[in-house]
Amino acid sequence: MTERTPLLHYRLSTSVNESESRPPPVGPAVEPHPGSPRERTTPQRQPKKLPTFFGVVIPTLLSMFSVVVFLRIGFVVGQCGLYQAIAMFLVAYFIISMTVLSVCAISTNGALDAGGAYYMISRALGPEFGGSIGIMFFLANVCGSALFVLGLVEAVVATFGVPEDGTVANMSYQVLPSGYWWSLLYATTIALLCLLVCLVGAHIYAKTTFIIFLVVMFVLVTIFISFFAVRPRTINLPTVYLSLFFSLLVADYTVDYTTGTMMTFATVFAVMFNGCTGIMAGSNMSGDLKNPSYSIPRGTITAVIFTFIIYNLLSVLVACSCDRVLLQRDYSFLRDINVWQPFVTIGVYSSTLSAAMSNLIGASRILYALARDDLFGKVLSPAKKTSHSGNPWVSVLISWFLVQLVLFSGKLNTIASIVTIFFLLVYAAVDLACLALEWASAPNFRPTFRYFTWHTCVLGIVGCAIMMFLINAIYASASIAFMLLLLLLIHYLSPTSSWGYISQALIFHQVRKYLLMLDVRKDHVKFWRPQILLMVSNPRSSVGLITFINDIKKSGLYVLGHVQLGDLNKLPSDPLQSQYDSWLCLVDHLNIKAFVNLTLADSVRHGVQHLLFISGLGGMRPNTLVLGFYDDCLPKDKLIDSFLSTSQSTDQFGPSQDFEQPPLFHFASLRGSSDRQGYDEFGNGKVLGPQEYVAIIADAMKMLKNVVLARYFNMFDRALVLSPQSSSPGMGAVYVDVWPVNLLRPDSCSYVDTCSLFLLQLACILNMVRAWRKATLRLFLCVESGRSVRGSEEKLGQLLKELRIKAQVYPVPWDQQVALHWQRQGDFPSNATRLSDDYLSAVNMLILDQSHPPPAVRFLYLPRPPADTRRYSAYLNQLELLTRDLGPTLLIHGVTPVITTDL
Repeated sequence: MTERTPLLHYRLSTSVNESESRPPPVGPAVEPHPGSPRERTTPQRQPKKLPTFFGVVIPTLLSMFSVVVFLRIGFVVGQCGLYQAIAMFLVAYFIISMTVLSVCAISTNGALDAGGAYYMISRALGPEFGGSIGIMFFLANVCGSALFVLGLVEAVVATFGVPEDGTVANMSYQVLPSGYWWSLLYATTIALLCLLVCLVGAHIYAKTTFIIFLVVMFVLVTIFISFFAVRPRTINLPTVYLSLFFSLLVADYTVDYTTGTMMTFATVFAVMFNGCTGIMAGSNMSGDLKNPSYSIPRGTITAVIFTFIIYNLLSVLVACSCDRVLLQRDYSFLRDINVWQPFVTIGVYSSTLSAAMSNLIGASRILYALARDDLFGKVLSPAKKTSHSGNPWVSVLISWFLVQLVLFSGKLNTIASIVTIFFLLVYAAVDLACLALEWASAPNFRPTFRYFTWHTCVLGIVGCAIMMFLINAIYASASIAFMLLLLLLIHYLSPTSSWGYISQALIFHQVRKYLLMLDVRKDHVKFWRPQILLMVSNPRSSVGLITFINDIKKSGLYVLGHVQLGDLNKLPSDPLQSQYDSWLCLVDHLNIKAFVNLTLADSVRHGVQHLLFISGLGGMRPNTLVLGFYDDCLPKDKLIDSFLSTSQSTDQFGPSQDFEQPPLFHFASLRGSSDRQGYDEFGNGKVLGPQEYVAIIADAMKMLKNVVLARYFNMFDRALVLSPQSSSPGMGAVYVDVWPVNLLRPDSCSYVDTCSLFLLQLACILNMVRAWRKATLRLFLCVESGRSVRGSEEKLGQLLKELRIKAQVYPVPWDQQVALHWQRQGDFPSNATRLSDDYLSAVNMLILDQSHPPPAVRFLYLPRPPADTRRYSAYLNQLELLTRDLGPTLLIHGVTPVITTDL
């Protein structure tokens, strides 16, 4: 054997031996999982037939042994000594054992489909995380297959190849030509052999693994026999067993003769850890196991314990029978001390070929599972094709083609570290999936394997992360960044799945905990924020109002409320359950942060009362009711306009030929313009009269809720209002007008009552929103000539300064309007309202005259409804005259203090 053999064996040993991608034998493809994003059409599933030993133990043992048992033992013991070698195996197996516990837990919590680790991660953590890990798992298997093919080629050329330096071959069997192109030809031939096996089917490979297993076990037996049958081998150092043992107890790190680099504990540990992987080979055979929940935990744990014992026994025997110099200078020493040297070479060839085939067939099955789940749309759709027997032959061809591309690179020492890190990411993801399921406390997570806790999951994640950065910190960081990039890509491009999202369970768990901690008795005015219930009858004409209220919620609770008239006693089922999807799609479509609360009642008033009583939870309950104004404005369907503009912007990514009407179009159509019976702000023909409408306002105030009436928001377009082109000529600003005085009570003008301060607070909140920060608040101060204008203006300015509200104050003389009010007092009886239509029209004109340039929205003071219910209609008529033709206007009444000057 030439000197090149130890070098190529060491290089092979530093690669990853990973066959957790070893897929189930291919029979007819499995039935579509009910949680897949799209319906799968696959042949009928065949009965599972592999027992624990053939389905789990053998694949896992071959994955964890491979060339490691032949080439790394001497390297580890020679550099680290027996003590540190055993310590390394203990630490490494502790790390992988934590992941084994997570695999066993997930595999015993329900039926497993094809896909192995990808299937477990995607169904637990969702398509984004599972898809990104699946792609990395696929690439790791592709590179791993090419890595083992090249390693096998180097081993064959080193044994049977003619020396490249032109020297005469030492052995008669060294007849194969050497060189890059010859090595590529050999590698291509081996890859084609692997392709042929995979195209025939995984059942052929399953039979082959048993033969390879027998070969590896036989070679191991010969190695154990050789330790006793062959006398101790040394290099210029005669010694005895005992002295050899004591000399190898402690570490003695030297320069690696194959790479010229100085070895350390970290570098040796990283090389050794690669041989401890392969723990998921059994779980990936779940599709062909008779009883996966029984076989996976028992078979995987059996294989892990067996390999741990073998590794430690070999370490002790090597320390007792071999000299340190031999171990440090010849990594293939087991061949030289064997009773028959070709045994070890056969073992290396067999295990390497097995690893190459397992990685190729595993890559194809992962690709098939990814394509079947439609996470990448039409890009991977060809990979879903299968043969009559269910073999995904297109996925096999694609995987083989990528392996062939990698083979052109020649040496893969650098890729070996990346592949290892990819596999460690998969292990960490499985631990994370198990941890998330455990922390979510979901009732349906009750695996029959109970020998795990969240502590073991955390230890597995931490251990995998440490190993990743110990192997190569740069590659580890790059791999994590690549995974996050894939995660974002899948999040925005993949269809919505129905697998169930663990994030929702975790969010529920945390939200419940924090809601219980949110104590309403500890509320303080300093931390007040609007929590809004917006009543919507038909969203088609309410888009403008819904989006505007979303701006003034200031990270508070926002609930869209809807009342449907009906009696549940007379209905076969709850009609509201089928409507929730439409409302939630509306929330998504408008990109607002709101909840939806629907109720069934015999009247709108009772329905609003229900929602005010029951909406929210704990300390998160609405404190402000928003209603559309009661008038005769004709509605316009803004929902269609909004959707069309959105769909046109998304059509650039591809034609929507399979377009279906979205759920948000299931809302009732608006009434025709010929119907003049009157409309509310929400676009429906009125289902309540003015008396009931004002009663709703009065009810809310009795319940200590702030009330906001919104008028003319059916013509409000947020995007148009806030666009630069909409700014007033020469001014370049958006204006928000605030009238913080009760215009229906000119005899009691006050700017510091609770209602006025609440109105100022809402205007300030709107100005704090990022989109509205460039808006200018204009505060109008109504003054009479008999009073000090400057004094009133300074007083109001000082108040704004104390409240940290930035606004421009404009004094507005209104003597004529006030005079008109007092002139008409004699026209009314003492027990009637004392506001004339002329006065209200004059105040309306006053507001319009001060609106140059016109504002985007106006904030007006909303007085309380009269105590006499017979005056409700007159009260509503006064509000209508006051706000006529003002454009988007909010009439606001506050009942609780919301502003403080304290720190």
